[in-house]
Amino acid sequence: MNKFLLIVSLFLPWVSVAQDLPGADTSCVQRDLADVIRSALNKPAKTKESTEGSLLLIPVIGSNPATGFVFGVGGQYAFKMPEATLYSMISGTAQVTTKNQYIFMLKNNIYSKRQRFFYSGDWRFQIFSQPTYGLGTNSPEGGVLDYQYNLGGIETSSDSLTQPMKFNFARLHQSMGFKVREGIYLGFGYQYDGYGKIIDEKLRLTPGDSLITSHYAYNTQYGFDLDSYYSSAINLSLIIDTRDNMINAYKGYFASISWRGASRLTGNRTTDNIFQVEWRSFHGVSKKNPAHLVAFWLMGNFSAEGDFPYMNLPATAYDQRGRSARGYTQGRFRGNNLVYGESEYRFPISKCGGILSGVLFLNATTANNPAQNLSLFESVRPGYGFGLRILIDKKSRTTLAIDIGFSDKTSGFYLAAAETF
Repeated sequence: MNKFLLIVSLFLPWVSVAQDLPGADTSCVQRDLADVIRSALNKPAKTKESTEGSLLLIPVIGSNPATGFVFGVGGQYAFKMPEATLYSMISGTAQVTTKNQYIFMLKNNIYSKRQRFFYSGDWRFQIFSQPTYGLGTNSPEGGVLDYQYNLGGIETSSDSLTQPMKFNFARLHQSMGFKVREGIYLGFGYQYDGYGKIIDEKLRLTPGDSLITSHYAYNTQYGFDLDSYYSSAINLSLIIDTRDNMINAYKGYFASISWRGASRLTGNRTTDNIFQVEWRSFHGVSKKNPAHLVAFWLMGNFSAEGDFPYMNLPATAYDQRGRSARGYTQGRFRGNNLVYGESEYRFPISKCGGILSGVLFLNATTANNPAQNLSLFESVRPGYGFGLRILIDKKSRTTLAIDIGFSDKTSGFYLAAAETF
């Protein structure tokens, strides 16, 4: 309970601080980056139909220890279906890294005509490598490698306890929701997550010179394969969405409850379940400017011990947009149960027109580890940071998001289209 109160205390101060800040002056006409460029070239502003789509292409350039240097292209297309009042979105990226990693992703969130149906998908294929640290948000302390190294009397650091892995990853998540009333959808879909050609680089099974990794210990204990495995599951969900815009919401909330069942009927070795909940809400703090707000994001993933193979367990930055736990590398925390929360303060910077805005964010992650009797909220790992937003398209509210995130020992640079959540 004390850890739960700690997480709550991380988020509540943002509301009180933001409410004391004055609203921005929005007496002038809203402009986006295209308007600014045309004005600088002495060209008249371009008019756009309300149903016209918005395409954003950006280069992907970055660097972090898990990938080395990253090069590629990312894009997002925002549009409205006929007789729909809300924007839909398709986004994708293609990347290559100096560590011979190849990443291809395509996401879709689409409202049909008159918003009778809501489609959501996450398709990926990655030739990838990634360090893991064991289960729980206290990892690697007390983990498998910690035990092995300390047994030999060798002092270790957190970096020496990383467990690098190479693998191919394929994901196919696609669902369809039926509107039962305004803003409420009942959905069903299919979710496949497969790992192949797994190379556990630190694993050694030589007698007298062995080193057991978390991946090997977990999968061996519960009878899973070590070289390849997958989860093939049916998904059922209830979604409530009152946001005014999924790309960049000013008000409303998004709530979902879903069940994913991996059974023998869908090709699995055993029948397993995972429950997921998610909440996002957006609260204005200025009557003059709706873009001045505080936003909250909460996710929870819950599965029984031993239900899924090691890499299929809930982990950070494996959400649809891959945006959770800014400040940490993807997959840094993993567990049978994982809860993630984030608050973000979004504020205007430009005095007129709203071209530039900024964000301050704070997040917290907790994951369990049954082998250590570590429960949720016993270990909580925070992250924080700031970012800049450049308004690319005022109709769809599409922004170019530039963020810098920090944690206790790492940092990250993030460049993306649209808001984090």
